Amino acid sequence: MLQSRRLPVSLKSYPVADLVRALVQWFHANARDYPWRRTHDPYAVLVSEIMLQQTQITTVLERGFYARWMERFPDFSTLAAASESDVLSAWQGLGYYRRARNLQRLAQTVVSEHGGEFPRDPAVIRSLPGIGPYTAGAVCSFAFGLAEPIVDGNVARVLARIDNDATPIDSTAGTKRLWDRARELVDCTDDPRALNSALMELGQKICRPTKPACEVCPVHAFCRATEPETLPVKSARPEITAITERVILHRNEGGVLLEQETGSRRTGLWKLPSLPEEYQDQPPSVLLKTSYGITRYKVTLWVHEMPGQWNWPEAFRFIPLTELAELPMPSPYRKALERLLRTEEFRLE
Repeated sequence: MLQSRRLPVSLKSYPVADLVRALVQWFHANARDYPWRRTHDPYAVLVSEIMLQQTQITTVLERGFYARWMERFPDFSTLAAASESDVLSAWQGLGYYRRARNLQRLAQTVVSEHGGEFPRDPAVIRSLPGIGPYTAGAVCSFAFGLAEPIVDGNVARVLARIDNDATPIDSTAGTKRLWDRARELVDCTDDPRALNSALMELGQKICRPTKPACEVCPVHAFCRATEPETLPVKSARPEITAITERVILHRNEGGVLLEQETGSRRTGLWKLPSLPEEYQDQPPSVLLKTSYGITRYKVTLWVHEMPGQWNWPEAFRFIPLTELAELPMPSPYRKALERLLRTEEFRLE
């Protein structure tokens, strides 16, 4: 059995200091140049970490999300004072809008409770809204050089392979083991910023999920993995659930009819109105069919013509076409809307 072959090996059974030294030296010689690595500003570091949750570095950088955000909201005070609409609009395209709301809530706490200065005490940092163990460790080490551990997907993969450990990394035991390992490593260096960056970058560049470049790995001599591509082990994933979503497109001289979402993770964002319940069984003609994925769901999005008789709620609004670009809207609806507005029937004027 896989798990019986791979018993976890304590890092203390070989020279931890040598492993740490090799990682730090490799990072200083090979580090990629990211804008958040050119600063020790906790705000800039925090923004990068929140953006990079569930979003690839190439998306954040090459599509300009990080640069535009930092230009629009350069510090905690600016972000704290902004309207939620402006914040969501600036976040548009990154998805998972709760991250943007949490980031603003954190900025407001920093301003109201800490005078606009981000605290340096790890315990205080962990108490801030929206800050989990990883984000706390990242800001502590990258901004302040404190010996605090981090464990993300890349770090988990590196550590599981070094130890040849098949304990599921998303289990209680696996999570504890990883954080204990990360703590053990960071306590052996006087450069936590470089060590934690090295662990992450090693996972990105060399200790990849598939086809790891073991032959050029700077810590190959310390690695116990015999079949690295089978590690790390994760618990069984939940099945993808298929769901159907039906919306309508209605346009007049005042613009496009939209509704603002409430009571969901996308509260405050605007979307195409949901097709009324009475038309779900016999919906109007289809204008567009598309799909998108989110967490464990695959959503089929149907855009229909306006029903013949429907008195929409007063909260719905006709948004002028000139205002659509700045309106916070989830990407699936924006893409569908822009696609339809390019057709002859709904062409933008």
